[in-house]
Amino acid sequence: MDIVTSVILGLVQGITEFLPVSSSGHLVLVQDLLNVSEVNELAMSAILHLATTLAVIVYFWRDLWVLVQTAMRKLGRLPVNEKDLTMLYALMAGTIPAVILGLLLEPVFDKYLNSALMVAIGLFFGAIFFMYAEWQYYLNPPQGQLTVRRGLLVGLFQALALIPGLSRSGTTLAGGMLIGLSRYESARFSFLLAIPITLGLGFKKLLDLIVFDGEAQWGMILVGAVVSFVSAIIVIHFFLAFIRRYTLWPFIWYTLILSMLVFYVVFFV
Repeated sequence: MDIVTSVILGLVQGITEFLPVSSSGHLVLVQDLLNVSEVNELAMSAILHLATTLAVIVYFWRDLWVLVQTAMRKLGRLPVNEKDLTMLYALMAGTIPAVILGLLLEPVFDKYLNSALMVAIGLFFGAIFFMYAEWQYYLNPPQGQLTVRRGLLVGLFQALALIPGLSRSGTTLAGGMLIGLSRYESARFSFLLAIPITLGLGFKKLLDLIVFDGEAQWGMILVGAVVSFVSAIIVIHFFLAFIRRYTLWPFIWYTLILSMLVFYVVFFV
């Protein structure tokens, strides 16, 4: 793996992790295209997930510090801001479904469904799901606020992203829109909810790498991690600004076109 490949993979992860276009699906496609070895693929996936998690932590550090203070004050039986406490409980509730289902189902999906064809299918049905969310959002404008129950429901939508090609950020964003949250509130909650999941996934892949027989090119992987971190910070900032004013339709068309291209390559090339 050379430096160009490393930079490309870093950009793909950093740009797509927090856009509703499926970062895992893009990594599968790009790694297949660039013929990345299995050990470098595993190491790169682990480190890039940790890099993008760090990007979210850095970008939302003020929000996270407030949540830490809220938890400490609650444990100390001191007065807390109810809105911050609701956010804390909603994040905890939303994390549970993905953790449980991920432990049960991710090995099956990685072994049997991690292919270009499954990515294409996931991208296609993800686009249909986003269409439905936008349609419902238009018919029933958001009226609700974040609650623990809504946080749990968003967590259930997040678990759908175990399917290759389905975007984690997309399913949580669209899921939040379906249950009455605004696009911006859904996106912000989606970013915060990503922290425990992507952090856990990164460490899990590192553990998998420890028992894997092979030597990774760590220098190139660290280059990709830096690229992924910087690009993720930029994408988070601009996507939050974008989603305040615009819809998911640009991403819907992108995933539909990409799924058709992948279908064509799989069946006709």
